[in-house]
This record gives sequence, C-alpha cells and structure tokens, in this order.
Amino acid sequence: MTEAAPSAPARFRKKWLLVLPACLLLYLAIVGCWAWAAFDEAIETAPVAADAPLTARQVAILTRVEDPAFFDHAGVSLGKGQGFATISGAVARDLYLDGADFTGGKGSLQTLYRALFHCCKRIDLGRDVMAVVVNARLSKERQLALYAGRVYMGTWRTQQLRGLGQAALSYFNKPLAATTDDEFIGLAAMIKAPNQFNPVSHRDLYLARVARVRALVLGECRPAGWFDTALAQCSGKPPGDPG
Repeated sequence: MTEAAPSAPARFRKKWLLVLPACLLLYLAIVGCWAWAAFDEAIETAPVAADAPLTARQVAILTRVEDPAFFDHAGVSLGKGQGFATISGAVARDLYLDGADFTGGKGSLQTLYRALFHCCKRIDLGRDVMAVVVNARLSKERQLALYAGRVYMGTWRTQQLRGLGQAALSYFNKPLAATTDDEFIGLAAMIKAPNQFNPVSHRDLYLARVARVRALVLGECRPAGWFDTALAQCSGKPPGDPG
C-alpha cells in the first residue's frame, strides 16, 4: 500500500517553514553589512558630553541596573533583569536610527530600519545585530560614555534632558561627578521611564522606584527573570529625595 502524497496545504506549510528562516537570516545579514559599512559615518556625528566619563562606582551601579552582563556580552544579553535592550543596543539605536540621516543606499536602508524599529521593536532583531556591530567597533568604555551622555532623562521645566550630566544638574543641582551613591542610584532608577519616575512631578513613584533599585544595587534582591525590569518583588528604604 503506497503512502498518500502530502496535501497542497501541507506542502505549502513545509515550504514556508524553510523559506521564513532563510529570509530572516538574509535580513539580519543585510542589517549587519549595512551597520558595519555605515559605522564610520554614524560615529562621526556622535556627541559625547564633557562629563560623560563615570567613576568606577557609578559604572558598577549603572551596569547593575541597566545591563548586568555588559562587560561580558557581545552586544546582546539574556541576563535576568536585562529587558529588551542592552547598553550596546541603546547606543546602536542612537547612532543608526536616531542620529544623522544617511544618504544614498545607506539612507534608504536607514529609513526602512527606522520604520521597522518604530513598528515592531519588541520583535525586530535588527537592532540586536546593530548592537553586535557597535560592540565589535567600539570599546566598552566608549559605549558607556556615549550612553551616559545621550540617554533620555525626562523633561525638566519644558526642556528635554539628554545624558546623566544634564539630569544631575537639573534634579540635584550638582555635576555628575559630585553626586552621592544614592543620588546616582536615583538617576539610574529613572532611566526605565524618566517622566513616570520624575523626582519632582511624580515624587512618590520616584521614591518607590529608587527603593527597589537601591535594594538591587545593595544585593538585597534579584530580578525574577529576563523581563523583570520593574523589580516588583524588591523593597527597601528610599534615600532622601532631591526636594
């Protein structure tokens, strides 16, 4: 008795099970080649704030909160508490998607990748490939400087704040280098949602968030998983707020 030939729908599904992964790999390969070729142009326009360099303690706090495996990964990470983006991924977004407009073929692909990011950033792997390229082309120290100098820190008196230095001056009235550990923990705690955790307009939410992040930094709790950036299970005593 001969086996029945697969039905047309079954053959169609089998075909697409082969085609879709191949298309995804091709897409990611094109992203990687584009990111590598466009890197020099992207980095030329990348500003670094004068106070972007961080102390060793500030680096330890920032990476513990935002990217626990930063010094070990190659641009992407699945570490607990990591969430969707690494520091390398945030730098890649600023360089390639939010930075200068490219021209020609690079510009056309940039327009496409911007659209894909804004549409589907939670599932698009393109930025992860860009993060791998950034990690291969930039030292970890330069990545931290770019991140610290450009990370969005909310709105202060109608002004959008960019970088930890601007945030320290606005919220604590002091340069970044002069902030205490608790103040810097407050800045790191805000990064997840800086307007929601604004220390002036949403002080209660800010203090609750800082208490959880402080407990994390002090080793009193751990993230529950990869997506646990809220640290809901953490609790602790908040430091004094900026007033």
